[in-house]
Amino acid sequence: MAHMLGYLIAGAVGLAAMYFLDPDRGKRRRALVRDRAAGTIRHAGAIAERTQRKVVSDAYGVSQKMSQAAATEDEPPNDATLAQKVMTELFRDRRIPKGSINVNAENGVLQLRGQVEHPEEVLEIEGRVRRVPGVLDVENLLHLPGTPAKTS
Repeated sequence: MAHMLGYLIAGAVGLAAMYFLDPDRGKRRRALVRDRAAGTIRHAGAIAERTQRKVVSDAYGVSQKMSQAAATEDEPPNDATLAQKVMTELFRDRRIPKGSINVNAENGVLQLRGQVEHPEEVLEIEGRVRRVPGVLDVENLLHLPGTPAKTS
């Protein structure tokens, strides 16, 4: 059995030598094999480089998220940032009238002033504002059309 394997290996080496050392087409065949091998190596290098860039950028993104999370847990946002955050969350919904509501923040307490069309909007808007992280309390001064504006 070992002799048979040796004969098969010797035959394969002989065929490869005959294939590549052929005086008529051997030079072309060697060039094709060399070019394909070089292309495969270049392609593998490009894949490795792309993978390396992705891993580095993913690691950077994770580190930024972790540092951002650590920074936001320690300190509450200032009033201007909190008011902007509330406006972003609140006016994301197109049904809420952006031009009719003023949002102010003072020491984490949000003041909502303005006019809304429906009574249920008053409670919905207040509930949305209360869910924003960093809001300590809400002073709701919203009113309906035809009713006098509330004062603090």
